[in-house]
Amino acid sequence: MSLRSYRRFFTVVRQFLPLALTYARDRRRFLLFGPSRSVTAAQRRDRADKLLQSLLTLGPTFIKLGQLLSTRPDVLPPEYVAEFTKLQDRVPPAEWDEARGVLNEELGPIDERFSDFDTEAISGASLGQVYYAEVEGDPVAVKVRRPGVEDLVEADLRVVRWLLPVVLYFVDDARSFSLETLADEFTTTIREEMDYRREARMLTEIRSNFTDDDRIKIPPVVESHSTGRVLTMEYVEGTKITDVEELDRQGIDRTRLAETLERAYFQMIVEDGVYHADPHPGNLAVQADGTLVFYDFGMSGRVDSFIQNKIIDFYMAVAEQDIDAILDALIEMGTLSPEADRQVMAEVLELAIADARGEDIEQYRVQQIIQRVEDTIYEFPLRLPANLALVLRVATVVEGVCVTLDPDFDFIDVATDFLREEGYLEESAREFVRDRVTEVSDAGRSAVRIPPKLETTLDRIDRDDFYVRADIEDSDNLLDVLAARLIMGLVATGGLVSTAVLYSFSTLQATLLAALVTAVVLFGLYRSFREPKSIRAKPQFTRQQMRQRDSEENSAMPSIGADEPIDEQTQMPEEDRWT
Repeated sequence: MSLRSYRRFFTVVRQFLPLALTYARDRRRFLLFGPSRSVTAAQRRDRADKLLQSLLTLGPTFIKLGQLLSTRPDVLPPEYVAEFTKLQDRVPPAEWDEARGVLNEELGPIDERFSDFDTEAISGASLGQVYYAEVEGDPVAVKVRRPGVEDLVEADLRVVRWLLPVVLYFVDDARSFSLETLADEFTTTIREEMDYRREARMLTEIRSNFTDDDRIKIPPVVESHSTGRVLTMEYVEGTKITDVEELDRQGIDRTRLAETLERAYFQMIVEDGVYHADPHPGNLAVQADGTLVFYDFGMSGRVDSFIQNKIIDFYMAVAEQDIDAILDALIEMGTLSPEADRQVMAEVLELAIADARGEDIEQYRVQQIIQRVEDTIYEFPLRLPANLALVLRVATVVEGVCVTLDPDFDFIDVATDFLREEGYLEESAREFVRDRVTEVSDAGRSAVRIPPKLETTLDRIDRDDFYVRADIEDSDNLLDVLAARLIMGLVATGGLVSTAVLYSFSTLQATLLAALVTAVVLFGLYRSFREPKSIRAKPQFTRQQMRQRDSEENSAMPSIGADEPIDEQTQMPEEDRWT
């Protein structure tokens, strides 16, 4: 295992070294010195595409890493996040003899356990592959973990841990925290996804939450034929949810289907606290009677009650277009730092809502709001909690599928109806009244206390016994920078005077030494003004810059490859739904 890890280490370094050198040159034009380079959005998109190709080349672990990175706008710029959303978990299946070995070890002889077994895989993914079979005449889908993938994943996880300190050296403290939590999250996520017992438990729990809903179909697990490396489920056919033409041919109401999908995810996230976390079109299908089918619960998660309440607050604030309430909800969830510039963030959200409105002023889409916030998360930068990143990503993907089904679909309107029907709106109204009553009570008590305190303060002023203490907040250490510049300026001035005096009255060697010291100090002073964190006005996130970004993003959107363009909403092959 250790030898394999070393081999993988050199393979990974060889793949990433050109991009690493490019990034180092962005920070220092000549690697070790020189000013930083300006990088355009088009250049970042090109580099993101190259990085994506490297992830595909490195195989299963790094494909999964790229998929996880696509949910973390606090770690990567938006161009990389957008590119990584195109990653699809699709690779050719392993040879049948290898898969048969896993089945024999886990279940026993195939002929004895299955009445029929098709040795041609339905689909192949990075961690597993799916076969069609029959158990006592009933059709089933058998998901088999890819042979040898455990050793490969463990070796790659070691490589990621070895490389992490090197990466952390080149990033700031806030992003270092995000990368460390991301590494822990990735290790946990990929091991959970390889554990088919966990997937079976999550699938069964989510399925039980929809037992009374005939609009939702989740294939049950065949317990007698499932282990940690093999998962057998009922085989359920259906039309891919984004195959609009076929859905129309079958006479399915696409608007109602989109509403069913959104309500299902709201129930999972807001009410049940356990949810299917991979809602791309390959994992969603529709039966002839309009029933919505969910596949593949390898990626699934849980939401605690605090986050559930804050998600409700967020959607309520969006529905009411209350910018301050939106910011408060994001801060309480940990998505935004309390120290973030609220004015700038408010402008971003106002523009996002304005851009997202259709002809009807009440219609807007939450995906664009979240996308704007995600973009600014990287630029500030801020921290995004791991337990919330996946929820945000699920919301945007679900909204995209709903809009594919119905271009006029109003995501917020359906969300508001759901919250109202479940009684959350009434509860929020009661909380609002209680909060106002508390505020009035506090104001009354304050009105009684203020006059005595004011009289005491005036007495102290009259006795010349009144002092004011001011604490200056300097999170960027700008005062230290200013002090260093003043000191270097004084030293440089003294050095210039000393050089002139020595030139007139002393030896040439002493003059050159003084001139050299003065030159070094002057160069340091010059560099302090060239540093990105120098004392200067920071450009605001203006409306013009927003429009310029949109125009740049629309001007060039490269695909994964000319031979096989991948689009998460429309290009996912139907057989991927089982992987």
